[in-house]
Amino acid sequence: MSEELLGRARAGDRDAFTSLVEPHRGELHVHCYRMLGSLQDAEDALQETLLAAWLSIDGFEGRSSVRTWLYRIATNRCLNVLRSSARRPAIPAAPVQSPAATTVSLPEPTGAGEVLWLQPYPDLLLPELSDRAPGPEARYESREAISLAFITAVQLLPPNQRAVLMLRDVLGYHARETAEILGITVDAVTSALKRARATMNTARSLDLPSPAPDSPGERELLERFVTAFTELDVDALIALMTDDVWVRMPPLPFEYRGSDAVHRFFSAISAHFGRVDRMVPVRANGQPAWGQYIRDQVTGNLHIAGIIVVGLVGDRIHEFTHFETTVAPYFGLPRTLT
Repeated sequence: MSEELLGRARAGDRDAFTSLVEPHRGELHVHCYRMLGSLQDAEDALQETLLAAWLSIDGFEGRSSVRTWLYRIATNRCLNVLRSSARRPAIPAAPVQSPAATTVSLPEPTGAGEVLWLQPYPDLLLPELSDRAPGPEARYESREAISLAFITAVQLLPPNQRAVLMLRDVLGYHARETAEILGITVDAVTSALKRARATMNTARSLDLPSPAPDSPGERELLERFVTAFTELDVDALIALMTDDVWVRMPPLPFEYRGSDAVHRFFSAISAHFGRVDRMVPVRANGQPAWGQYIRDQVTGNLHIAGIIVVGLVGDRIHEFTHFETTVAPYFGLPRTLT
């Protein structure tokens, strides 16, 4: 950190301030996303973080790095969101009886999802992350710590446990550093981390290697998936999935687990839509993803109908998540195609 640059920022030089914080913007955005599970909430939290940093830069004494100072602000902004009464509830207010809110008559779900605000994170934004490796205390590799399964599991942790897990096991801060960032004792950090790890260990995916991104094995599996999905060939789809596959559709609170339940789900979809007209490949959360397009029978144009993200375990699909079109612009996906 340049003392001259910091001095100019303290004196009110906005360009100097930008030079100080810009190298950390990408990783702070991902941190807020991990904490909140929503791309749009993460964007809001990041903007609040940068504004708070600008307003308090004259009080920054340099006893920690700028990066740690920014993480302190960002983490506490996210904790404020999580503790706010305006935060969307994690559990639906009423029991789910039937997916009647959808335009398709779906079979009864096997469960009700709890993370209804979940959104995907575009891989397009990940290259902006700092090349700095996590600290020595980190337990999660960067690829796992951005996966949808990880983000979903993190959302079920209480706020303090969530923050401690992020700072200790993802970013690799020492216990004392984490305590200073959160304004709590080292004993409180140790206790929260122990409980968070116990929860996360039960939620981790099967310990089987998945194909490397863009490897021949992944390409072959995904080509088969796209063919089966665009034709809505239910038997072919199920053949590509694990026996305990998950299907989720946030913000709808309907989940289907297991090949039998998922077979019933896709059979209902197939009876309504018949086929999908185009799948535009993207990547989200380090995983294969597509923009799903359906043709308008009047105009002939293709309209985006959702974003699909799949999780792979071994040589099979273990998770299928369908998202609404709200975040499509972040992926460079247009609303219509001709």
